[in-house]
Amino acid sequence: MESADSGSQRPEPVNGDDPGPSFVSSPPATPSRYESQKRRDWNTFLQYLKNHKPPLALSRCSGAHVIEFLKYLDQFGKTKVHVAACPYFGHQQPPSPCACPLKQAWGSLDALIGRLRAAYEENGGRPDSNPFAARAVRIYLREVRESQAKARGIPYEKKKRKRPPTVTTVRVDVAPSRQSDGDGCNVGAPSVTEAVPP
Repeated sequence: MESADSGSQRPEPVNGDDPGPSFVSSPPATPSRYESQKRRDWNTFLQYLKNHKPPLALSRCSGAHVIEFLKYLDQFGKTKVHVAACPYFGHQQPPSPCACPLKQAWGSLDALIGRLRAAYEENGGRPDSNPFAARAVRIYLREVRESQAKARGIPYEKKKRKRPPTVTTVRVDVAPSRQSDGDGCNVGAPSVTEAVPP
């Protein structure tokens, strides 16, 4: 016999209706790596606006300010981008070090803009006024991609989408007509070799 205070029994509902299972709220799931990075990027951008001379409100931010922010980030870059006068301009793997600047890689900037564009809208910004989606920002990123590709000798070609092979089906009559051509052969009944290409 179980004791009344064992704690394993569910209390009886007062009105006789079964309330169903009780749900205990679980702690919030840890954010994904992408979400964490997006939050860090957003906070970095807001800090940049705060430190801007003069300080800049997010509502007054434009594509030009976003480009200014991307250029500011170049000082923390780790990608060697050769200047046109460098003897290693256009070489993928230069044989020795040079004095060319380190910059943010185009791929990093492109991913950053994607995260900031999403964060802007998640934080109440309207899609039609999103400075991270401005045409000037897209043009700037394209120019960075092309100039880095030239300087580092890396071809950036658009990847062609692979289309799945098309399958053509051939209809074969299962019940051919019984018309005879006079030689005892049925007319209208295709042979297997005619129906299926070799």
